[in-house]
Amino acid sequence: MSSPSSPSSPSSLPVPGPLVDVDWLAEHLDHPDLVVLDAGVGAHRDAELRIPGALAFDIDGVMSDHTSPVPHTMPGPGHLTAHLRALGIDDRSTVVAYDGAGVYSSARAWWMLRAMGFDRAAVLDGGLPAWTAAGHSVVPRAAEQQASPVGDFTASPRPELIVDSAAVLRALADDGAAVVDARSRERFTGAAAEPRPGLRGGHMPGAANLPFTDLQTDGRMRPAEELRPMFAAAADGRERLVFSCGSGVTACVLALGADLAGYRDLAVYDGSWSEWGLPSALPVEQG
Repeated sequence: MSSPSSPSSPSSLPVPGPLVDVDWLAEHLDHPDLVVLDAGVGAHRDAELRIPGALAFDIDGVMSDHTSPVPHTMPGPGHLTAHLRALGIDDRSTVVAYDGAGVYSSARAWWMLRAMGFDRAAVLDGGLPAWTAAGHSVVPRAAEQQASPVGDFTASPRPELIVDSAAVLRALADDGAAVVDARSRERFTGAAAEPRPGLRGGHMPGAANLPFTDLQTDGRMRPAEELRPMFAAAADGRERLVFSCGSGVTACVLALGADLAGYRDLAVYDGSWSEWGLPSALPVEQG
């Protein structure tokens, strides 16, 4: 993926990169162009607290396509546009997504926005744990919020950023592409059972394994100089990288890490192992 150009309408609060720290967010928290999204899922969503002004980016709910048989599927552009506008996101907004784990599902929100053509989005490094550890304020999740004016977000979808199993099969056969799996080594080899029932164990033949947790230290992303050799080893000299995981969430952490490491031709397999691991003709290898 080449770095896309920004839309013509400038923002008075340009995002400094795909990753921002808690002090940057605290400094700009009251800026009128800033939208903060709580993108936590499941156990990685704080049930009690949120960053002041943060709005729910509900990946378990309206931010996924529930007509799909697999979880966390990217919704269609019309559906997603309506919900992004409902969050008050404008074409000039700067968006920061966070979660309760550090860097987990917040990267999925960032990648979904990128796939919709929106480039002024970032992930909060360290998420809510880093925010509270730095002494920044939080509010009860149930605290009353002022309704956001409906935004004017305009989608410019990039379908090449979210791919299906046919695209993954092509990538596996392409000498210029690498498929990289974000799951644990035990799940990748098939030594550990999949947490979702009915899935085969193992991995795609020819895929590389780079657990998303290896990219982090204490919930924060490693610096670019540490990420580059990790991705160089996984990519084995290839520049086109396609990422997979359990359900398309932590694959986006790999996309974030690869972006920080300087890779640009990136895609996420939306169905990931929730689809590939189903009993089917899709090839699976163990060991």
